Amino acid sequence: MRDVARLAGVSVATAYRVAKGRPDVAEETRAEVLNVMRDHAFVPNRSEADLADGWTGLVGFSVPFVDESYFAVILSGAAEALYEQNQRIVLCPTYHQYVREVTLLDRLLGGTTDGALILLPEQSSGELHRLQEQGYPFVVIDPRQPLDEGIPSVSAAHAAGARAATEHLLGLGHRRVGLITGTPNWVATDQRIEGYRMALAAARVPFTTELLAGGDFATGTGYVAARHLLGLAEPPTAIFASNDNLAVGAMRAAFELGLHIPEDLSIVGFDDVVIAGEVFPPLTTVRQPLAELGRTAVAMLNRLVDGRQTEALRIELATQLVIRESTGPALIRMDA
Repeated sequence: MRDVARLAGVSVATAYRVAKGRPDVAEETRAEVLNVMRDHAFVPNRSEADLADGWTGLVGFSVPFVDESYFAVILSGAAEALYEQNQRIVLCPTYHQYVREVTLLDRLLGGTTDGALILLPEQSSGELHRLQEQGYPFVVIDPRQPLDEGIPSVSAAHAAGARAATEHLLGLGHRRVGLITGTPNWVATDQRIEGYRMALAAARVPFTTELLAGGDFATGTGYVAARHLLGLAEPPTAIFASNDNLAVGAMRAAFELGLHIPEDLSIVGFDDVVIAGEVFPPLTTVRQPLAELGRTAVAMLNRLVDGRQTEALRIELATQLVIRESTGPALIRMDA
């Protein structure tokens, strides 16, 4: 620790506070100390005094899967932020199984982690309140169900992103805009439908359930939903898919039907995961700040662990429309 302090040009006490993730250090000083620690592969010893002080440096991370881009990017952002604070992740995959998640609550309470990040939890607000009643700090990332006030969470601006995507298609002259929805009754699904409807209303384009097709955020359901929409007597000239997987499924359906993208059909996704830039044509999509969701959740969690007040327990990060080649002007249909 003395070597780190000397190389960073700070006192040993300051270097120690940075290593322990204490808040009372200027950000510029913290960055300099962390750079020295990284450059010299410095890992502080977890002493008995640290453990007696109640600090283990371990954070539980409950995640349904780790092999999909959406989950992996959030996990990567959280892991990087924790590493900068000399903390480490204890990974807890749940595979969308409710029993595993409920059991996880007991494991977290009886374990040695300082707190937890819970991504897309199945648990109800009541079950999450159990953690709070026991004084266990946690932050929910991208809640699946609506949460009670007082439960800390970080999410993206789903409604605003969906509205921007739909407005982009309307601005290109499309008036028959189909929507492939995500998993029913999820917060993200409902808010993206809301954003879609807000854009239609602002443009005075009638909303019709005929142009809605259900999915579950998986590529296969995007394909089925798009086949249904494109089989209508008056099919849409554009489709907004509630995530990139659904959009890729819709692209496959269009290709099978001999449609050209974007000449015959424009498609927009949501998330901006890796596949969005790799498909042909590259996918116009709404970028979620996935890595930043993880980093923001870590910052909030550390404030809770330290017993500091947070300015807000609900944080919503802005999304951004990324325009690529899968969208274009609406095809003008000439009467015979």
